[in-house]
Amino acid sequence: MSERSRTTGRAVAPARAAVLRARPAVTLAGTVLVLILLAAAVPEALTSTGPTDTDPLNALRGPDGTHWFGTDQLGRDVFARVVHGTRYSLAIGAAATGAGVALAVVWGLAAALSGRWGDALLTRFADVLLALPGLLLALLVILIAGKGVAGTTIAVAVGTAPGLARVVRAQALVVRRSGYVESAVALGVPRALIVVRHVLPNTLGPVVVLATVTLGASISTGAALSYLGLGAQPPTPEWGAMLTEGQGFLDQAWWIALFPGLLLLATVLAVTVVGRHLQTHAERRAAS
Repeated sequence: MSERSRTTGRAVAPARAAVLRARPAVTLAGTVLVLILLAAAVPEALTSTGPTDTDPLNALRGPDGTHWFGTDQLGRDVFARVVHGTRYSLAIGAAATGAGVALAVVWGLAAALSGRWGDALLTRFADVLLALPGLLLALLVILIAGKGVAGTTIAVAVGTAPGLARVVRAQALVVRRSGYVESAVALGVPRALIVVRHVLPNTLGPVVVLATVTLGASISTGAALSYLGLGAQPPTPEWGAMLTEGQGFLDQAWWIALFPGLLLLATVLAVTVVGRHLQTHAERRAAS
């Protein structure tokens, strides 16, 4: 066996060991994510109770066999609201991440392909936005876009785009200097066709993987804005809005805020763990 083979074997062994150690956590996160997606897609499969059905006679009832997560101040079933709220929270996070990726692709490609001055201007603008705390930037955007689900989605997307744009720019610069792109230029292929056929497809891979990690932060930020009263408005069963409703009853009905908070935490952790696993796997494949 050659020295190179022995070195490669020694390098691969710790990587495989790390994957085996991480597998239980990834499996658990994947299982949680599947259940959450099921709740978002078909909430009726988990509960037959409507999220806005009120029952004043059973208001502030603790968790029991009938109401697994208890009831709130209006007698609404907290379990039903949490299950149906999955759709709203995931929709805001997914839509914001998708819009952020689309904006980042345009932004990053423009910076990488627009020349020295254009690159410097667009990159410095991204640096300025990245210097602002994410929640503060989202609040500034909401002042312009207005509160509500649409405004929250736009705000989270704008907060997500600068970091992803820098990744797109860096990847596009690498692809632009590659041999097949230089060959296409030498053959006289139109610039727009080179971007669409070569630069864009080879730039999107790392960005899509990174977007899975960003999704968790987008869900968390969207819930935070709803908690502040700037996102989904009552009686919409969104997790952040439910936390706001429940904080006034923590002394006598802790379950109103506890269970939405736990589901939000579990979702963000599951998405982040799965996203990190995909990112590590993609980086290992690129290195090999």
